[in-house]
Amino acid sequence: MSSATTPNGAEIISLGCRLNIAESEQMRTMLADESDVVVINSCAVTSEAVRQTRQAIRKARRARPDARLLVTGCAADIEREQLAEMPEVDGLVANTAKLDPRAWNVPASTRPAPAARTRAFIAVQNGCDHACTFCVIPQGRGKSRSLTIDQVLREVERHRAYGAREVVLTGVDVTSWGYDLPDTPSLGKLVRAVLDRFSDLPRLRMSSLDGIEVDPELFELFASEPRIMPHIHLSLQHGHDLILKRMKRRHLRGDAVDLVRALQERRPVIAVGADLIAGFPTETAEHHQSNLSIIRQLDIVHGHIFPYSPRPDTPAARMPQLDKKVIKERAAELREAVSDVRQNWLQRCVGLPHDVLAERDGSGYTPAFARVAVPDGTAPGSIVTITPRTVEKGLLT
Repeated sequence: MSSATTPNGAEIISLGCRLNIAESEQMRTMLADESDVVVINSCAVTSEAVRQTRQAIRKARRARPDARLLVTGCAADIEREQLAEMPEVDGLVANTAKLDPRAWNVPASTRPAPAARTRAFIAVQNGCDHACTFCVIPQGRGKSRSLTIDQVLREVERHRAYGAREVVLTGVDVTSWGYDLPDTPSLGKLVRAVLDRFSDLPRLRMSSLDGIEVDPELFELFASEPRIMPHIHLSLQHGHDLILKRMKRRHLRGDAVDLVRALQERRPVIAVGADLIAGFPTETAEHHQSNLSIIRQLDIVHGHIFPYSPRPDTPAARMPQLDKKVIKERAAELREAVSDVRQNWLQRCVGLPHDVLAERDGSGYTPAFARVAVPDGTAPGSIVTITPRTVEKGLLT
């Protein structure tokens, strides 16, 4: 969860994905003159995310008892009635309308300048046309829709003008970018256009990708372009083919293994991340072991582990459910496996030089997204070469 406020502006509290972060930044600039407003940009991907949304609403009301508290984001659509009943909430703004000034009763004037950030999240795509059996997000985001290449380039230009040294291209289903545009351009074409237009952009990072849709040009860029960060995060979800089929995913385990191996052969330093769900309905102990083994097989060092929770009006919610205790235990085992793989990876990073993008909190990130302590006095946004000597609590030092 993150919170941002402009001087005399609205406070935006963002939960959930990188797309929400990007949209929160746009809302922050749009509501720069609304000092008495608090906005909760909510998440509903799991029942835990909804719990955290409700918790954030209560906390915000205690901190700002006289402010106008509004809720938007996926939970504002998917959990609309429940959130509207909360006494702390003054109103809800539909997720699809949250970037429309009319929804907030503010003038649709020239867009304010983005805040100075070391890293800019740019939402190139929104919505999803797929129907994974566990996922509620299409209910809150709608159909897939893409920015044009020119629109993306203008967004990158705006953020570059205000100091962004790294650009992150994000969306709900980023690899479906372009399917709704004339001539259905590939995501690789968009990435190439950004790199060609901004030859002085030092770092371009991709958000979570559906590996089965990584097109040849995007693969080649990941494999050979040094300005593309060597960090691929896969929307993997599970390591067993039967569960993947019941999830209605479009890939099998072997597809993910083949993609990662091909990338690692071309660019050995590439770091792999993945989303994995623990305790999906009908998951057996054997299925769970496949989930554990793919962490080691793919060397997953950035793992997002989600204990399965049934979401409203999804097919998986009607399947035979596992005991909550079993789900919790399996999620803990997955997290432990990722932690072990990550710790070994961080140890391998010790003693090697890394170009680190310094943040404002005294740390920074390597190209492969390892967190590193930077020397005191390092200017935020600068890229410095650091050779860490130790690892402490997941931080290279």
